[in-house]
Amino acid sequence: MQKVKCGLIQMGLKGDPRSMGPEQIRDLMIEAHIPMIEDAAQQGVQVLCFQEIFTQPYFCPSQDRKWYAAAEQIPDGHTTRLMQEYAKKHNMVIIVPIYEETMPGVYFNTAGVIDADGTFLGKYRKTHIPQVDPGFYEKFFFKPGDLGYPVFKTAYLNLGVYICYDRHFPEGWRALALNGAEYIVNPSATVAGLSKYLWELEQPASAAANGVFIGAINRIGQEQPWADEFGMGEFYGSTYIVNPRGEIEAQASYDQDELLVHEIDLDMIREVRNIWQFFRDRRPDMYGDLLKP
Repeated sequence: MQKVKCGLIQMGLKGDPRSMGPEQIRDLMIEAHIPMIEDAAQQGVQVLCFQEIFTQPYFCPSQDRKWYAAAEQIPDGHTTRLMQEYAKKHNMVIIVPIYEETMPGVYFNTAGVIDADGTFLGKYRKTHIPQVDPGFYEKFFFKPGDLGYPVFKTAYLNLGVYICYDRHFPEGWRALALNGAEYIVNPSATVAGLSKYLWELEQPASAAANGVFIGAINRIGQEQPWADEFGMGEFYGSTYIVNPRGEIEAQASYDQDELLVHEIDLDMIREVRNIWQFFRDRRPDMYGDLLKP
């Protein structure tokens, strides 16, 4: 049996965006994550992922240019380099979702992937960027991703990344699975309401449709001033890992900072795909209309 121990961290915001700048909040969020990284290492975690833009608040309700200063270079920025040190220290694959600057005025919502020896393997940039009222004004901050659907051959498994709003689009899940992903992480920042129902519907369905494991990560709590000023709801945690049958195997709490640790059995992928022959029975020759804008 080919088993891999996976870890997912959900966390509430540390610091106050009303009185603190991006760099101060970044330092507090990293400081809060480090004990959990060490805990993950103690528990034998081999693949660890954080939540969407894990070093910052979910600043997209604000449309405040102040938050452009939260962006970093990947892999040459502070956070990625620091996480390379922890990956190497603990022989752990780490997925690092942060705000990326490629040049002044060009920003992406990105996740860097670091292998267990500390090597930077590459990155995924969020493909689908929402502009939803109220509060999800992401087009103000993020350019749509331009790197396609890479799959990273890590020390332990073939890893794919999809980010938050991406999860509503089945095409990316399929592309990642066809590219060889065995485990796909979806770091998110999503609040209560309609999405809470979809949270435990879409990703299990995508895991079953594609015969993969999925790790779904969400943050927790309310973030001010946006919860009051823009009616942003509460981030509801509920981070989980779902298997290729669409069954949630492990799930975190609604409202606590938490490291979720769970061992997945990669042999289940072959077992499930040998029963449900979705890839065999696909008809890409019949899907031409899907490519029309």
